[in-house]
Amino acid sequence: MDAHDLFRQLTKGVKLTKRSNAKPKKSISEKVTKSDEEFNVKEESIAIDNGDGDESMDQEIQSNGINSSESEQSEVEEEEPQSFEFLSGVTSSSKKSKKKKKLALTGEEKEKQLQDEMIATIHKENRIAVLGKNIPPPITSFQELHTVYNMSERLVENLINCNYAQPTPIQMQAIPIMLQGRPLMACAPTGSGKTIAFLAPIINDLKAPKKVGFRAMILAPTRELAQQIYRECVRVSEKTALKIHIISKVNQAKLKLGENTSKRFDILISTPNRVRYLLQQEPPLLDLKSIEWFILDEADRLMEEGQNNFKEQLDDILAACTNPKKKLALFSATYTVPVAKWALKNLKNLARVNVGAQNAATECVEQELLFVGSESGKLLAMRDLVRTGLKPPVLVFVQSKDRAKQLFEELLYDGINVDVIHADRTQQQRDNCVKAFREGHIWVLICTELMGRGIDFKGVNLVINYDFPPSTISYIHRIGRTGRAGRPGRAITFFTQNDTTTLRSIAEIIRNSGGKVPEFMLKMKKPKKSDKKKLANFAPKREDISTKIKPEQERQEKLAKVEKSLKKKQKSLKAGDERETKNSKKLKKVQKLKNTQTNTKNGLENRKKNQPKQSSTVKTAKKFKSKK
Repeated sequence: MDAHDLFRQLTKGVKLTKRSNAKPKKSISEKVTKSDEEFNVKEESIAIDNGDGDESMDQEIQSNGINSSESEQSEVEEEEPQSFEFLSGVTSSSKKSKKKKKLALTGEEKEKQLQDEMIATIHKENRIAVLGKNIPPPITSFQELHTVYNMSERLVENLINCNYAQPTPIQMQAIPIMLQGRPLMACAPTGSGKTIAFLAPIINDLKAPKKVGFRAMILAPTRELAQQIYRECVRVSEKTALKIHIISKVNQAKLKLGENTSKRFDILISTPNRVRYLLQQEPPLLDLKSIEWFILDEADRLMEEGQNNFKEQLDDILAACTNPKKKLALFSATYTVPVAKWALKNLKNLARVNVGAQNAATECVEQELLFVGSESGKLLAMRDLVRTGLKPPVLVFVQSKDRAKQLFEELLYDGINVDVIHADRTQQQRDNCVKAFREGHIWVLICTELMGRGIDFKGVNLVINYDFPPSTISYIHRIGRTGRAGRPGRAITFFTQNDTTTLRSIAEIIRNSGGKVPEFMLKMKKPKKSDKKKLANFAPKREDISTKIKPEQERQEKLAKVEKSLKKKQKSLKAGDERETKNSKKLKKVQKLKNTQTNTKNGLENRKKNQPKQSSTVKTAKKFKSKK
């Protein structure tokens, strides 16, 4: 058999050309260097033209990758570590490239790489998400604040003495950012230590009193939260000579604050309404020109839209802070779009820190949804919980002040050690109530949304949502009063047939935090945005909680109110009928005149008829006189 015939049999179904425009794609194992490729192409052309022996044909087949023999595989395996071809066609050996990489990494670059890996592991372990440029690495202990950031030893000792052994995730990242003097927007779960996260860098930045006036201002939505921040600030700033002031009563503030007296204070803690009221006095009782740090705690509540918002107050306060070097920090447990938009628009070089999932509940809280049927079923479910045994202290949330009073009377009748707190009570009553609840004298505290923000009651074992929360944010803040600082807690939420608008969203929060929820709740229809806004702005109408028969006085008051309303209606009807009565009066007057005229005529006629007839002699005498 000729060599040419042998070549044809071996290459059946294969098309070979001398010049191919389309280059076949080669795998990494099949790629070779340029010099070897050119040599094989020349060898291929010689074998086809001259028709050499078996050896030339075998070489030509091996070069094109047609024959898959063991010798070819061994050659490829030897070539793999020796050659590598980039997409551009430039070839280089893998061994050389590895040596180049090793040479490129200097000592400083290795340290940076290790540091980046450490930061990434810390963020992953603590579920910290960071956005911004040139963000400092997180701290792992409070002692690093002294060694790395030159924080005073006294302040570090105060933090450790306040039972803060190690920094929490929000403190690990927020404190270094604020020590750099950058604006910050931070979101972290309830009970995660946000107060210390902004107090420590502020006190370190102010260092010592200067008698210039207020240099830092912290605003909170409620008086109770402002007092809690004040207590923590006093503890952390011990032996630093800084003077802290809280506006508890406006009348006392008018006496304490002024042009000369206000300059001795360094840090101001208050609610927005009181600060705005003092700024509107003539002359203004507050001087905020030297403010260096402006902190908003519970920023989502202070900047939310709808009724009873604080936007106008915040605008006036920010306008009074005329220091161009002032720095802002926003802290909250929930993320809202209006706060994020405002921060991105107005704050330069903003750093954002988020701990855990956005708008999620803490995993330490055991959450439960309990169907009670109707409003009357809530009181029965509450009494069943009392019978089975409650572990005080317990917080109970309702939607209004009137319902809080009614539930207080019912539970007081059952012999439970209970108290109530709401906005109608005086400041002293509210302070005494909170103090008694902290000390354990009160087992069950009934409250409204007033206590759902930021208040830290240590050791609250149970939170009961007697009335369904109007939004997911309200739910997160309510149940956040328990399970604080890693302690276990429990939350029970009553719901009826009328509470289905936000049931699905709250069920998703429970599922995301590890709780069990029925599947039908997750398959419910999503509520409309308009329905959500209505619930957030206007509380739904509910039946009264009280089951007592109302006394006669209340009934009489109701009857009096009904009588007043009826009288008003009668007056309105009379006012409409007065015009008709005026016209009728005129007609009556005309008729009277006509009657009088007719009566006078009739009287004259009757007189004439009744007069006696004159004698003939009298008549002749009259005629005689007239003739004369």
